[in-house]
Amino acid sequence: MATKKSIEYIISPPAPHMVGDGFRVHSFFPGGRLIDKKRMSPFFMLDYGSKIDFSPSDEPRGVGVHPHAGFETVTIAYHGKIAHHDSAGNSGVIGEGDVQWMTAGSGLLHKEYHEEDFSKTGGLFQMVQLWVNLPAAYKKTKPKYQEITNDMMGKAFLKDNKSYVEVIAGEYNGAKGPASTFTPMHVYNVKMKKGASATMNLPSHYNTGFLVIEGNVTMNDSSVATDHFVLFKNDGEEIIIEAMEDAVVLVLSGEPINEPIAAYGPFLMNTWAEVEQAIQDVNAGKFGVLEE
Repeated sequence: MATKKSIEYIISPPAPHMVGDGFRVHSFFPGGRLIDKKRMSPFFMLDYGSKIDFSPSDEPRGVGVHPHAGFETVTIAYHGKIAHHDSAGNSGVIGEGDVQWMTAGSGLLHKEYHEEDFSKTGGLFQMVQLWVNLPAAYKKTKPKYQEITNDMMGKAFLKDNKSYVEVIAGEYNGAKGPASTFTPMHVYNVKMKKGASATMNLPSHYNTGFLVIEGNVTMNDSSVATDHFVLFKNDGEEIIIEAMEDAVVLVLSGEPINEPIAAYGPFLMNTWAEVEQAIQDVNAGKFGVLEE
């Protein structure tokens, strides 16, 4: 008999801030209640761009050239479209319902903007960006991309046959996610109609947090409003979500990486010496070249 996971905190969305001029985000962690940089390991950072309407613009809004090394970025688009380019010559568009899983690894330069047509028309924009830590053995892995379109995701229908779980990484009731990961984790979107119920069984030692993207729900009988994040204790396996209205919930659960963390800006390493080396490598041009 599975025991229920206890809720440690229900966290209101922190005050938003702009990343570049294109991404208005609430940074749920690290910081605030989750000041411990390992508390949601292997997930290091969660920036949530709650719903916002952007006016039309001839110049795409976004973030200019910046480096990444030592981790992965996972961008999930709910509304709007994001274009990206990197110093290895990769580029693409993340459309609504799609995910880009970028392994920065040994290092690259990157930029991301609102997609050109979306910029010209403007409209509703909502997204999540995660930073997923890499264990020491893979910090220097070669950069790569996984472009995960919505139709690639595993789908498991719930009892009402209208609600379902989209599996991005890991597995749910036999449906498997397409994302290749360096450590065990589950990343799902639970898309529920009003009155639907979903049961998650996640290992007790996995760090687990749920973000309510849409609607109002209960989780193990506690009410959780839109745009709130729920951190669970590592004390049980079962979480029951019930939708008070049509809802979308992002599920994050993963095996912790029990290694030192040295984080500075866009670098996520195990030691400060590695951070300093990454800065030197960027300055020496070893991450390549990318035009603004």
